[in-house]
Amino acid sequence: MTDLFGDQTQADEQRAETPRADAPLADRLRPARLEDVVGQDHLTGPEGAIGRMVAAGRLSSMILWGPPGTGKTTIARLLADAVGLRFAAISAVFSGVADLKKAFAEARDAARAGKRTLLFVDEIHRFNRAQQDGFLPYVENGTVTLVGATTENPSFELNAALLSRAQVLILHRLDAAALEQLVARAEALVGLPLPLTDEARAALIASADGDGRFLLNQVETLYSVNLPAPLDPAGLSGFLQRRVAVYDKDREGHYNLISALHKSLRGSDPQAALYYLARMLVAGEQPLYVLRRLVRFASEDVGLADPQALVQCLAAKDAYDFLGSPEGELAIVQACLYLATAPKSNAAYAAQKAAFRSARETGSLMPPTNILNAPTKLMKDIGYGKGYTYDHDTDQGFSGDNYWPEEMRPQTFYAPTDRGFEKRIAERLAYWDDLRSGRQA
Repeated sequence: MTDLFGDQTQADEQRAETPRADAPLADRLRPARLEDVVGQDHLTGPEGAIGRMVAAGRLSSMILWGPPGTGKTTIARLLADAVGLRFAAISAVFSGVADLKKAFAEARDAARAGKRTLLFVDEIHRFNRAQQDGFLPYVENGTVTLVGATTENPSFELNAALLSRAQVLILHRLDAAALEQLVARAEALVGLPLPLTDEARAALIASADGDGRFLLNQVETLYSVNLPAPLDPAGLSGFLQRRVAVYDKDREGHYNLISALHKSLRGSDPQAALYYLARMLVAGEQPLYVLRRLVRFASEDVGLADPQALVQCLAAKDAYDFLGSPEGELAIVQACLYLATAPKSNAAYAAQKAAFRSARETGSLMPPTNILNAPTKLMKDIGYGKGYTYDHDTDQGFSGDNYWPEEMRPQTFYAPTDRGFEKRIAERLAYWDDLRSGRQA
């Protein structure tokens, strides 16, 4: 990044300097023009938000949100060149309030000299709320055009006031075609084909998981040694380190995957559900967290359509507690597949919400006296328990008594579906309703 504390001439020289011959491959391949950025045509193309701003010659403040290695820093640098702005950059990881004040002071001095500043803030989500508020007056009065970069969801990590003054632009993870372009550019720069078979080349691109920087680092590693013959996929796997899945347990990726797992289960897709379960466990998620979500799903989305679903999940929890990892993870897989293939019903969940809402609205109403216990003579004298019918003494084991407060009409909270075991429950409720109607008539 440009030295925040250097003079402008030095900053411009650094920005224009050609990368050294021994610079990392990713730096030597950094695009010199916006149109050379790969994989982000929806932003940098003629019809994209950035393309339109550059064509108009005016930039608005923006937040570039996307996964690692998708071009956020590169785009910020090229934007300054494209519209003739002074470029200054800081990282929220290494900067504090004093650094921000200095950056704003330099931008103010440059503005007086007729030069506007593009201030690039890498990892902007790492600034706290008070530090983020510090940007507001300088963004509002045009002292700086803010370009922030973040891998985290701006809705959760950035102040609403800052978001209202900056456009959020989403960068996509690089697809296979974009990553192939990067490999081809590396081959052209080095002047040698990558020492891989076609199958290994495809495996290398897939292993990058949309991260262009990671891919180029792996390509550079391959070029750094003299291989006697092109590597096949097995040889490539042994030569290069395995990429660790991108997953932050307290960040958006965590919530995205658990949401995807839950919705795949609800949609009765065992293959997709197993995939997202594997994504979480392979990335290091705590198995007990996954099990808690499966137990919740069993009650919320399967319910009484298959009462065994909850039993299966609790058994999986016991099995995992007993076996640990990795053996116990098979029990989690079994519970996941059971839930995905079970009949679905949210009738119990809907009934809970309806009953709780009714309880909050009518929480002081007295139950009817016929179903109240009368442990004392006084309570018997005032009618507690009078008229109660012991259901087991009836022919059908069903009295049909009224159990609702006198001031309240009977409610229907639980409406079973016709799926799975709930179909039998619905038949049973209908039978009791008929008996009740006949006795009340």
